[in-house]
Amino acid sequence: MKIAILDDYQDAVRQLDCFSLLDGHEVRVFNNSTRGLGQLAIRLAPFDALVLIRERTAFTRALLAKLPNLKLLSQTGKVSGHVDVAAATELGVAIAEGVGSPVAPAELTWTLIMAASRRIVPYATNLKEGLWQTASINPALNGVGRVLRGRTLAIWGYGKIGRLIAGYGKAFGMQVLVWGSEASRAAATADGYHAAPSRAAFFEQADVLSLHLRLVDATRGLVTADDLARMKPDALFVNTSRAELVAENALEEALKRGQPGQAALDVFTSEPLAADAPLLKIPTVLATPHLGYVERDSYALYFRAAFENVVNFADGKPTGILNPDALRRDA
Repeated sequence: MKIAILDDYQDAVRQLDCFSLLDGHEVRVFNNSTRGLGQLAIRLAPFDALVLIRERTAFTRALLAKLPNLKLLSQTGKVSGHVDVAAATELGVAIAEGVGSPVAPAELTWTLIMAASRRIVPYATNLKEGLWQTASINPALNGVGRVLRGRTLAIWGYGKIGRLIAGYGKAFGMQVLVWGSEASRAAATADGYHAAPSRAAFFEQADVLSLHLRLVDATRGLVTADDLARMKPDALFVNTSRAELVAENALEEALKRGQPGQAALDVFTSEPLAADAPLLKIPTVLATPHLGYVERDSYALYFRAAFENVVNFADGKPTGILNPDALRRDA
């Protein structure tokens, strides 16, 4: 089969042991992204199978219709709104889903919480410029950091990642407050944490607030400007899930008003994020380039499953197929 691996920004996939699973196939690895429909169609037209790195490229009906040779999309992890599943099924393109782990994104979330709370990045950057214990040359931004013990960690979403974050917060002596569905709040209470009495109280009481929700139609724009306006002036807002969970421009405007006082972000509405993006110009934002799952152990897990699905499909024994009707249509 002709196979393409998309959006491998760091050219990391070829270094994985599991890459050898594709021996015997014609494989092309793309290290940069292409966004235009026409450019994408030209680039991807020759391939029978595409291996997708999470949601880095969206597969719309219009794009899928321009890929007549495509038989398989092998997803690292689960499909999350970036593939038009109905269109793929109608066009006979099978979608194979893989596996994932909450560990790396949870650890990155906690790293961001720690780094932002103690202002590690500006201190370290300024030290290299000869500035000792200086977070900013702007006096208004040059305050000291703070510890987490005794403060309130607010978690919206008590799934696999949310549970890990709650455990980290407990280990650091924080008061854990959970909001989400009734089932999420009940599960958190059963685990010994507190469920927020209301959505308003959840935002008002948070010293650190972290989102851990899937992006679906019901959660798009779920966090509003009114929610953010309830946060403390010294609170930290953390988002390592999906940028689209927050209403458009609401966070930028809230940070400019000073409520919340800081944000730590790993996800953005447009990725890769442009160097002149407004968020990067806000001094109270700590931003990382969507590193939640980007580490060696996670890559080994994600890509082994994705490559096994490709090989099994090529051998006529498809596995992990999200849309089995596509196989029947192709037959």
